[in-house]
Amino acid sequence: MKLSLDKKHEDFRAEVRQFLAENLPSELAEAGRLTTSSFSEPQHNLPWLKILNKKGWAAPHWPQEYGGPGWDEMQRYIFATECAKAGTPPLSPMGLQMVGPCIMGYGTDEQKAYYLPRILAGEDYWCQGYSEPGSGSDLASLQMKAVSDGDDYVLNGSKIWTTQAHHANKMFCLVRTSSDGKPQQGITFLLLDMKTPGIRVEPIITIAGEHEVNQVFFDDVRVPKSGRLGEENDGWTVAKYLLEFERGGGSSAGVEAALERVRIMAHAEPAGGGKRLADDSAFSRKLSQTYIDLEAIKITEQRVTAALAGGENPGPASSMLKTARTEILQQVDTLGIEAAGIYAGVEQMAARQPGANIEPIGPAHSLTAMPRYLNNRAATIYGGSNEVQRNVMAKLLLRL
Repeated sequence: MKLSLDKKHEDFRAEVRQFLAENLPSELAEAGRLTTSSFSEPQHNLPWLKILNKKGWAAPHWPQEYGGPGWDEMQRYIFATECAKAGTPPLSPMGLQMVGPCIMGYGTDEQKAYYLPRILAGEDYWCQGYSEPGSGSDLASLQMKAVSDGDDYVLNGSKIWTTQAHHANKMFCLVRTSSDGKPQQGITFLLLDMKTPGIRVEPIITIAGEHEVNQVFFDDVRVPKSGRLGEENDGWTVAKYLLEFERGGGSSAGVEAALERVRIMAHAEPAGGGKRLADDSAFSRKLSQTYIDLEAIKITEQRVTAALAGGENPGPASSMLKTARTEILQQVDTLGIEAAGIYAGVEQMAARQPGANIEPIGPAHSLTAMPRYLNNRAATIYGGSNEVQRNVMAKLLLRL
């Protein structure tokens, strides 16, 4: 495996840096800096999506035939890294990184022609209808019914922890169309319109005080069968394909940027005796160990990148990377709380809104320490809990 960049990729990195310097508006950079989860608000990510789409860079992983830039794996890795360093607002992954590739892989020609351009243009904003009350990591136990009625399915039940459902106009959804055989065999994958009569979205306020997730209720909701992706009762196949991209897509660039923020905080925060927190041997040791752990993950990512360049899917390696990234992210967040000290516990929701004219209590770099910590407690749960990921690795990698 070659770790150094060749001239082609060095030139590409310079091109990306120049583009970001010239095209990332300061207000969007501020929004990116203040975002405390992997999801930014649509008033920030949609303008950035349109800027990228005009350049042809909105969907780095998409093939050129569907509007992607035709980059190789290293170019995608470089782009993600430079965006994280620049603090761009994260684009919603639901359309670009999750349902988009599934539509390419399992959609009809009509579905591809309709949905894919709308995802690139930001005309459709997607949410994911997977988890249900009582069916989270055990996704195969989902119970939301979809009863066939002519050209439609009639849906009844609810989905929970549905990120940004209050913004979305589309949902990709798993429903139960049969109770025969194994639980996985009776699941169907549907694409539906969130404005369909009978859909109700109720907010769930997180422990960080944010409205990011929701519970969505379905009461006799009619979804055309033309919205089915793949065959009836074979939605589990589509769902597994999607989860590979949810768990393994992207890079640890965001974690690296977060760790750099903590390092800067440590050099700014006092530790007594005229010294800075960075001079404290115990904190410095923990910070250094985290850098070492992150470097190991980055090397693993590059190994996977090399394999993907050969045409392979992420496969079980996506579980490995999902586990490693989310656990080191929480490790970084813990260091951030330690660095922020007493100011980490001050609730400053208004002061950390982009464009706010409210002076923060304490250093500005402490504003997002606690919200990031609290929000990212979910990182080891969503996309399949890390306990489930370890089962996947044991079975598919270790053959246990």
